[in-house]
Amino acid sequence: MEELTHIKSIIGIILGLSLTHLIKGSVIFIQHPGRKKIYFVHSLWVFYVFLLIIHFWWWEFNLKLITEWYFVDYFFIICYILIYYLLCAILYPDDLVDYTGYEDYFYSRKNWFFAILAMSFIADMIDTAIKGGNYFLYNQTEYYVRIASHVALCLVAIKIHNKIFHTVLAILFIVYELSYILRLFNIE
Repeated sequence: MEELTHIKSIIGIILGLSLTHLIKGSVIFIQHPGRKKIYFVHSLWVFYVFLLIIHFWWWEFNLKLITEWYFVDYFFIICYILIYYLLCAILYPDDLVDYTGYEDYFYSRKNWFFAILAMSFIADMIDTAIKGGNYFLYNQTEYYVRIASHVALCLVAIKIHNKIFHTVLAILFIVYELSYILRLFNIE
């Protein structure tokens, strides 16, 4: 159990930094409303990543199912949660000096964003495998369809620059994630 407490502490620190980055990036629009213009699609992806982080943090209660910890498992979990921090850092850079705003920035960095987002879904499958064959997601068809479809859509998003496509994609990802969370955790 000492290993689990240690791992949960590290997870909490990195995910806390991720959320801090998102909140700090978002609050600038309230602090300085005229300085930076909000871009709707960018804001949708910010909300989606926020949902993913909260979902991941809740979901990692299931780490208690791992009875024996190895360094490789620990290393993997740390790398996995660093992916979430990378997503946050990509969504909110330190400055926008080289860009006309968040719209210009988002499309100039969308390949990185969607490649790393796709990596997060692949890492999720490995995370599920680490928890073992008795782990209930291990045998759920929807889980694997979700992973495959999300990775495929991320790869498509890398290739497509159409703003309507990206708006619809962000909305679909958010709606599905909310539905998935509500069904997974039996919230009525």
